[in-house]
Amino acid sequence: MAPDKHNSLEAVILRLLESRKPGASICPSEAARAVFDEDWRGQMPQVRSVANEMARRNQIEICQKGIAVDPATAKGPIRLRFYQDHSNDIDS
Repeated sequence: MAPDKHNSLEAVILRLLESRKPGASICPSEAARAVFDEDWRGQMPQVRSVANEMARRNQIEICQKGIAVDPATAKGPIRLRFYQDHSNDIDS
């Protein structure tokens, strides 16, 4: 992916998340539509790749059913939200 598209995707993901209430998530397709217009569906693997990189840097979390998941193993529909520190979470 061209560096300008990569940077645009990161910026759009952050902007979309900033526009939501705290703790809210976005669908990666929202970022794809904003950057790629009509060809957004074909670009979803690149959007997921950028989101994975952002998750590795703890900028965002990749979630499924509202729970943060490992970006490397996530399969199926995902959502993105700002990183939340889970270090104080108590396991049940």
